[in-house]
Amino acid sequence: MVRRVAVIGAGAGGLASVKCCLDEGLEPTCFERSEDIGGLWRYTDSRDGGRVSVYRSVITNTSKEMSCFSDFPCPEDFPSFLPHSLLLEYFRMYAQHFDLLRHIRFKVTLSVRKCPDFATSGQWEVVTETNGIQESHIFDAVMVCTGHYQEPYLPLASFPGIDTCFKGQYLHSREYKDVEAFRGKRVLVVGIGNTGGDLSVELSRVAAKVFLSARSNTWVFSRVSDHGFPLDMVRTTRFNHFLDWLLPSALMKRIKFWNKPLEGKFELPFCLLSGTVVLKPNVKEFTESSAVFEDGTTEENIDVVLFATGYIFSFPFLEDSVRSLFDDNRSLYKRIFPPQLEKPTLAIIGLVQLTGSVMVGAEMQARWVTGIFAGWNKLPPTSRMIADVLKKKENLKMSFISYTDEIASCAGVKPSVLRLLLTDPRLALAVFFGPCTPYQYRLVGRGKWSGAREAILTQWHRTLKPLRTRVVDDSSDGSDGWHWMWLLALPVALAAGFLLSKYPQLAWTPQAGLQL
Repeated sequence: MVRRVAVIGAGAGGLASVKCCLDEGLEPTCFERSEDIGGLWRYTDSRDGGRVSVYRSVITNTSKEMSCFSDFPCPEDFPSFLPHSLLLEYFRMYAQHFDLLRHIRFKVTLSVRKCPDFATSGQWEVVTETNGIQESHIFDAVMVCTGHYQEPYLPLASFPGIDTCFKGQYLHSREYKDVEAFRGKRVLVVGIGNTGGDLSVELSRVAAKVFLSARSNTWVFSRVSDHGFPLDMVRTTRFNHFLDWLLPSALMKRIKFWNKPLEGKFELPFCLLSGTVVLKPNVKEFTESSAVFEDGTTEENIDVVLFATGYIFSFPFLEDSVRSLFDDNRSLYKRIFPPQLEKPTLAIIGLVQLTGSVMVGAEMQARWVTGIFAGWNKLPPTSRMIADVLKKKENLKMSFISYTDEIASCAGVKPSVLRLLLTDPRLALAVFFGPCTPYQYRLVGRGKWSGAREAILTQWHRTLKPLRTRVVDDSSDGSDGWHWMWLLALPVALAAGFLLSKYPQLAWTPQAGLQL
């Protein structure tokens, strides 16, 4: 029986895991190698110590309502997209509210290995070191919450000449903190993900020239929708998810193509149009001072190459026999459990790539995992877990609603829109047509939160509150449009409820499709 749980890492996933353990009556001990909570989001100027932190200017690319813990909304006066300092403040508020800090040990390095009788006990030996003093602990289960960003991926072999001919400087984006070191220089940024796009825009303000090299095509989105609302709140709805399931995929791709807005830093398109950032294809090779691209063009006098090429999964504290069971998150059952492990007492939290907030996905993982540890939920046989892994292994990034709903169904906390429609129509409409905020997963089941309904019905108020800093004419607030939307939505929702009650075979399971 699981009682004592080791939680490794005190970032967002670690804090949620400690809280979920306490909710299930377990005894968590969280080990954090730095001196404070926050993980990646605790900014530091230091480049030493091997700890990854965000750069100085970073702002979340998912909104506060779509990213918060499911039973602890962000303060209404916080902006919709949070600078790292405000997100860290939110983490501190969460930890204080649920009294989590007393379960965390700081400045700890550790190693984790299976106990000799693991096949029968499922227990782990965690050897810690603090201030030169080693201790050995036995835990019934381990939750690894160190996240994606541990070991930089620097693919030098793919860029001939970078480490043999090139005389300029090259570095990984992990080492980037602010623009000052790049002032007046000609910079080549390699990689057009979120980080590459953000840094190109920021560097363009001080660099002599910025080139952005992209290996493949990509879309760039704004954080803000056409009407000024956070884009993720407008787009990430159960109604849109239902359309994805209902309509032919070819038609949905065409609709999304027609309506593809701009995401990430909105300034990037302007930088491209104004020439302060120049988009280039993949680099073929480097010479002493230039970069030669695959289209045959060359850019001379490159001073700095900044690789925004991501990270590789790394768990050096796990013994080799355990680490060899999964090469990346796609080898894990539901992106959490190594299926070949004799006992399901090791869970990897937050190692999932979603189209929405990973924080929300990590908290949902932690709720399901701690329910399993506490005996309320069970995993299927190993053969079924391996089959599920093989079936989904090709999916690198997963739909936010699909994945979170899948884990919520496993945990018994997924809301039923049909049931809500019959008992609370106003809430049902907000859940189905409104943003799929994390509070939806606190309406039913274990961990049900009495404030979930109110949090859902007031989520737009918290979104707009920090923007209402002056008095304006009521006719200009645009609220009438939302009222009309709800009036139009009602017959659609009622029709959907009637069809599903008359034809229950239309109901969706995690294996088959959508479940209202």
